[in-house]
Amino acid sequence: MNAVIVANGELNSNARLREMWQRADLRIAANGGARNARGKLELAPHVVIGDFDSMDEITRGWLEKNQTEFIQHPIAKDETDLELALNLAKLRGAEQVTILGALGGRPDQFLANVLLLTRMSGLVIADAMSEMWVATERATIRGEIGDTVSLIPLDVQVEGIVTDQLQYPLRGETLTRGSTRGVSNRMLAKRAEVKWKNGWLLVVHLFGH
Repeated sequence: MNAVIVANGELNSNARLREMWQRADLRIAANGGARNARGKLELAPHVVIGDFDSMDEITRGWLEKNQTEFIQHPIAKDETDLELALNLAKLRGAEQVTILGALGGRPDQFLANVLLLTRMSGLVIADAMSEMWVATERATIRGEIGDTVSLIPLDVQVEGIVTDQLQYPLRGETLTRGSTRGVSNRMLAKRAEVKWKNGWLLVVHLFGH
């Protein structure tokens, strides 16, 4: 099952993102992400979850009119609203999850949102101009010639990296956490491949850069 979660971060009106949202088997708004759903995605979520501290009355009325399910949590809790939404998606059987509106805003929340990518395979953060995900052992990037791809190690070392169809090749090499060597590569074809022996890589694909 394919789930799409919308969070309360920056979200531009974009046809690609609206299509993702509309085609999802399960649409979840994380608290104030419901405002993004109303204003940018133009279709109500199936579920809204969180402490509702940033829920305005206009958005609440819109959700109620569209028969959205409300799951409320206390303000004092151990998870962010976005993590609650991700846990709900997994509980309801989602195997592929895309998160919208997770970028921008407070730097601590931005970093925490990116690290949520380590919580499950098949999890992607997307915005109008990029996608990012965490992978182990291999990654396939589909896009256009000239797109930017960055490989950022999350483990102390990611070893045995081999790239195919990237401008600056790696041939069985190691990337070390904190190094920027894997940043700003370029796609030479509409499909690029990366394989490695062990470790977690954050893969960032920037469209048209």
